[in-house]
Amino acid sequence: MSSPAGGSEPARRPLTRRDALRWGGRALLGAAVAPACAGRSTPPGAPAERGPVLAPVDVAWDRIIRRVVGLRPFRPAGFVLRAERQGEQLIVHNYGHGGGGITLSWGTAELAVREAEAGAVGQERRAAVLGCGVVGLATARLLQRRGWAVTIYARDLPPRTTSNVAGGQWTPSSVFDRAVATPAFVEQFARASRIAYRHYQDFVGAGYGVRWIDNYYLADEPGSSWLVDLLPDVYASSTDLEPHEHPFAARAANRIRTMLIEPAIYLNALLRDFRIAGGTVVAGELRDRRQVAERIPERVVVNCTGLGAGALFGDDQLVPAKGQLTILFPQPEVDYIVVQGGLYMFPRSDGILLGGTFERGDASLGVDTAAEKRIVEGHRSLFAGMRAAPGGPRGAGRSRRIGSWRSHG
Repeated sequence: MSSPAGGSEPARRPLTRRDALRWGGRALLGAAVAPACAGRSTPPGAPAERGPVLAPVDVAWDRIIRRVVGLRPFRPAGFVLRAERQGEQLIVHNYGHGGGGITLSWGTAELAVREAEAGAVGQERRAAVLGCGVVGLATARLLQRRGWAVTIYARDLPPRTTSNVAGGQWTPSSVFDRAVATPAFVEQFARASRIAYRHYQDFVGAGYGVRWIDNYYLADEPGSSWLVDLLPDVYASSTDLEPHEHPFAARAANRIRTMLIEPAIYLNALLRDFRIAGGTVVAGELRDRRQVAERIPERVVVNCTGLGAGALFGDDQLVPAKGQLTILFPQPEVDYIVVQGGLYMFPRSDGILLGGTFERGDASLGVDTAAEKRIVEGHRSLFAGMRAAPGGPRGAGRSRRIGSWRSHG
């Protein structure tokens, strides 16, 4: 729609943003984690530094402009990244990213392109990419940069892809099950995360719809995150906040700076770049391996079909994980992400996104009204509880800004 390491989480659970908020010593999964590090403390007698000015979100039922539903391609053991021979074709698989497709796309694309180059026969420099979502487009662009002539074969193109329904927060969310994934996969996951984190920085700007943004993770108790230990360079900005450093009604808060990607802008820009670089797009549907062999003339094929890979290549471990978003009118003054107790808010130019759900095994595309009520009312309560000013009353009415807060550290 952004794991092995021990701990007390129940076995065989997907990695969700909700899990990210279960601090207090629990091992966090490969999800939209609140990477918690020791925050700075204010010396005795020193004036308390205040947090930044944060505008509350105006949450109301009559501000809803649309609802979207998408199916994440989730594999308990993690995404598939490997090559195999099928007759004269080299098939490189790059699918099953769960809720982390946008986040990991450039990382797994880089690893997939290395597989393609290592397995290509002779001077072969023509490749097919199956799928035109974020993973397929990143893979196609990297192949082009390495001198390959690339054709994308896809049933759906932007804006009709699953990637277009994603929220766009840069974080490896809901990617795998800790109880199932191997240490080797976690190492690959970390490598892909680092590569992707660096690649995305080249796209920051209005032209690609990518920007840096503060994320506030709220919880009842502070704690630690194994992901900070796994990726300390990526999560170096993680800071535990004192109560006076944020306006939220939460006992524990962590702030981290990461990126927000706007799919409607970003995917169109990638597709434009692909075509400008000489890429070709062929619209159509492939149903099984046999059709891949018969209809795709290229000898190097990279499979980026997401959930479609289950039927296309017979992967019975791939399951849908339903997610839905309720989108409010845009609020340009809101420029932060907040995550709390299974709820998350992303502020994009096309609207304020409210989530979240992760319904593993649910392939329905209808809006769950009960889930939406939980999401909308939960966010209304969250923003109503924001402090209006240091020492002042809580509660944020429509379009009210909270008082003067200055960033700490």
